[in-house]
Amino acid sequence: MHTSLLTSRTMNDPATSGPHFKHAVLQLGAMQTVVATRAIQSSQGVTLLDVGAAIHPGLRESLMQHTVADPIEEMLACTTTVDGASLRDTAQQILGDVPFFGRMAPDDKARSQLLDTLEQLRLPAPISFHLTVAHDVHHEVYLHLVRTALTAAWLARTPALPRCDPALAALAGLLHDLGMLHIDPQILDPDVALSADLRRQLYAHPQLAATLLQRQNGMPPAVVRAVAEHQECLDGSGYPRNLAADAISPMGKILSLAQVVAAMFAPGRSSPEMRLSVLLRMTWHRYDNAMAMQVLALLKPHLDVMSAELQLLDDPITHLGTIDGLLRQWPMAIAPPPAPARVETLATLAGYAAQIRRVLAGVGAVPDQLALLGRDSLDNTLLGELTLLTREACWQLSALARQARRRWQPAADEPFPPVLQQWLDSVDQLVAAITGVAPQ
Repeated sequence: MHTSLLTSRTMNDPATSGPHFKHAVLQLGAMQTVVATRAIQSSQGVTLLDVGAAIHPGLRESLMQHTVADPIEEMLACTTTVDGASLRDTAQQILGDVPFFGRMAPDDKARSQLLDTLEQLRLPAPISFHLTVAHDVHHEVYLHLVRTALTAAWLARTPALPRCDPALAALAGLLHDLGMLHIDPQILDPDVALSADLRRQLYAHPQLAATLLQRQNGMPPAVVRAVAEHQECLDGSGYPRNLAADAISPMGKILSLAQVVAAMFAPGRSSPEMRLSVLLRMTWHRYDNAMAMQVLALLKPHLDVMSAELQLLDDPITHLGTIDGLLRQWPMAIAPPPAPARVETLATLAGYAAQIRRVLAGVGAVPDQLALLGRDSLDNTLLGELTLLTREACWQLSALARQARRRWQPAADEPFPPVLQQWLDSVDQLVAAITGVAPQ
């Protein structure tokens, strides 16, 4: 991992209340009254806002131009904040509106337990302020946090898992993406292709969130650790530290799956349950198997109908064949031989490529098995599942390419070896053909 991800002042270090979070605070101030509980000063001692004064549009220039001496969320209060009661209301709406989440709590007792767990969470004032920014300014981030909290609390009760406190799991789920409030909000737009700079910010957001939590007295260490680990995967393919297996804490394993489940039910996603089923069957090596089976059991009886909103690919079989070919063509031999660390990187990523091929074979999505399907006999249900398999395989292939770019760690102006660059270019072209989004 690049050290600059955690130390560069150009990133939104939450200790300095970077520009993206300050911009969100200004937006919050335009939506409700936000006042300073103590004077806000710059690192040079300039008073930017007196105690008792409200955030207002005229403050924009001075607030954005100066580095704030202390974390800004520790010096502000707003009229309406996220608290246990509002969390319960949002969670109750999700349980009622989204059938998948409703099935997590099939009776009044189970529903009350989940809702009570969220309502009783103790939130330090700066954390409540962050959640209020999410609620008012980036509402889908807020809904994602609550969906993740519900899922984490539910998964914590998985019988086959080591004992994990559902309240702590819910707290970790609720807070895991606070770092997203400190990075460029373009990352939240699914239609924006991630540039190298945006990708670096994305890789940093788990540690940003953990840093925010570490500053709060009494925040359980297990929660801080799980938040830092929420993008790690059992096979080592996650970020920011590429942890694997039991190097990830039990609560980190819960969180890594819970946030994926929650993301599938973002507004506007078609066939979320079918997508989640396909994803889990293709990524069983990334998540705890007992928990994944719990999720699949919740999905299995409810996958009979494919949503008419799903945009079917014209020829997913051809795309799956191309993906398999690119995975087989992963460049193991590079001349002249690179440094030992890069040789190790190539071998590690070759293992990931082989793992993806094994998963595709396991779901019947490799050329030999696909050849048995007659294209003329594909009905919409099968075409829909092949479309989702293709999109998930495409995502995994593009993730492999992103890891190659990140782990190779080229120096400034250093090109990739021609054979690796050719492979990366081929992946970019295929991803663009499948997703319609040109790579940056």
